[in-house]
Amino acid sequence: MDVLWSPTADRIENSPLRAYLNWLEKREGRPFPDHDALWAWSVEDLDRFWLSIVDYHDVGFSTPWTHVRTADPMPHTRWFTGARLNWAEHALRAGAADAPALICVQEGGRPARELTFGALRRSVAAAAGWLRRAGVRPGDRVGAYLPNTEHAVIACLATAAVGAVWACCSPDFGADGAIGRLAQLEPAVLIAADGYHWNGKEVDRGDVVARLREELPTLRRFVHVPYVFDRPHPDGSAPWDELLAQDSPPEFEQVEFSHPLWVLFSSGTTGLPKGLVHGHGGITLEGLKWSGLYCGLRAGERMFTYTSTGWALWNMQLGALTQGAAITLYEGAPHHPAGAVWEVAARVRADVMLLGAAVVTATTDVSPRDRHDLSRLRHVMVSGSALPPAGYHWVIGHVSPDLRIDSTSGGTDISGSFVGANEYTPVRAGRIGGRLAGVDCAAWDEDGEPVVDAVGDLVLTQPMPSMPVSLWNDPDAVRYTESYFDTWPGVWRHGDWVTIHADGSVSIHGRSDSTLNRQGVRLGSSDFYDVLEALPEIAETLVIGVDQPDDGYWLGLFVVPAPGHELDDALKRKIVTTLRTKLTARHVPDEIVEAPAVPHTLSGKRLEVPIKKLLTGRALEKAANIASVDDPDALRWYARFAADRAR
Repeated sequence: MDVLWSPTADRIENSPLRAYLNWLEKREGRPFPDHDALWAWSVEDLDRFWLSIVDYHDVGFSTPWTHVRTADPMPHTRWFTGARLNWAEHALRAGAADAPALICVQEGGRPARELTFGALRRSVAAAAGWLRRAGVRPGDRVGAYLPNTEHAVIACLATAAVGAVWACCSPDFGADGAIGRLAQLEPAVLIAADGYHWNGKEVDRGDVVARLREELPTLRRFVHVPYVFDRPHPDGSAPWDELLAQDSPPEFEQVEFSHPLWVLFSSGTTGLPKGLVHGHGGITLEGLKWSGLYCGLRAGERMFTYTSTGWALWNMQLGALTQGAAITLYEGAPHHPAGAVWEVAARVRADVMLLGAAVVTATTDVSPRDRHDLSRLRHVMVSGSALPPAGYHWVIGHVSPDLRIDSTSGGTDISGSFVGANEYTPVRAGRIGGRLAGVDCAAWDEDGEPVVDAVGDLVLTQPMPSMPVSLWNDPDAVRYTESYFDTWPGVWRHGDWVTIHADGSVSIHGRSDSTLNRQGVRLGSSDFYDVLEALPEIAETLVIGVDQPDDGYWLGLFVVPAPGHELDDALKRKIVTTLRTKLTARHVPDEIVEAPAVPHTLSGKRLEVPIKKLLTGRALEKAANIASVDDPDALRWYARFAADRAR
């Protein structure tokens, strides 16, 4: 496989990863010549690896730990028992007072707003003081309905400083989607904005906020953020400025390592969203590891993550603050105007970017390097789904030829990554660099045996500190166990088909719960998307496999043509030829159908499983939660298609 980019010896030698390895060599009295050596040691001596992260980054435990890890199997493992700390304290301790911490950018080219670390610390202390005066105590929940602005970061950090539990819905969620998540938590406080910006429009969310207030009966206080519209504050609300009006001394509640920090929600496309509870300690350690060793961030540098507050990337980016680096909060559509994300990266002088693969592939009609100065950008991280090979070539050709492209995969489940690149790995189109340190993952076949250079289930055989400490309202871990440990007790089954190659690199093939199994051979849906969406006539595709009576199998391909094209016989022949020559004859579908759109979760993932359920006869209301879908009308089209096909 062709190498698109390789790191220079100088880049490796001067990287934060190499600095850590040099320190580790002295500490352990053994060589660590590269990341492969680090990974092997980290899973062989998992406890000592995580202790090295604690020591290297000088994690501030206010009380000592008794055990690095308990002997309990997953999901009951607990880390650094007895230790107390506060995540927000670590997020705010590194940056110089006059250095930028938050760079706030709104779509449409408006001037950026900057908050220094000093201003951020003052704002967080003031907001935490307000929360305490409002009666918020450790363990209480603070719910939010906020766009990607400084208000969300300040409120999250202040909530954590108090020891309360944070949960945020992005305002692109409708009322039902937000209520379905926040109502589970019975929040004491709601912090909500009046609207957000999208594709040049001001989107009013006043009616949704009013419904949230009505349907969250446990609310004691409501904070109104007048972000978009100039109108009176709602009755009974506290204006945002009130939170910041009274200076308070910085005070960080010292909580147990596994004390809940925030609740992230699963997509909720097939039922009530799962509330994934992450702890202060696990997120502190994962954030330090990821931002330091894998993002390679240093104090004074800048990270730009394109995300909404409802996606785990938003939470992950906060780890950059622990290194004293600034984060860019972009509020708006990624392509307003075309290629806006690259203009923002240039304007804020980003060193590192993190964005979804779909955002990259949707910008290929512009050439950022011809329009913008991206010379400071050294590292582009891509998440959400695997970046197709054409995406790698586009980034190298149109962003910069001297750029580390890092397709990474993990999940909301761990608020982090399992696999990705590192400073030693070359960039090869369609391949993820390898497994990250402290992540003992493998591909297992149906018999629970590890496989190499073959497709298997992604599993974790040892725990990670950032795994959920629990699921919300799941005191006996019944739902937690069913979600991850039902197939192999004590082994985390993530639900992705992967290949771990002999050289350590990784390929992600799609969700195993939407398996395509034709003639006894498992096919990865992402393989279809990689080859077909490189065709200029195609905007997007969706592939679904359905078992039929008498051992039959139907493989259907839905195609959304690119503007100016249609799914005629010529394009169908081209699709068949492409699949047959670039993949195999087994990949040729039984039926190719033109569709108006492909529906996604609100974080951008294709709705393969709900549409498969529709095609097996499930009613729409039982197959999917409409409130968690980006395009309900598109999903209704698939429901009608399924009903017509069943006649």
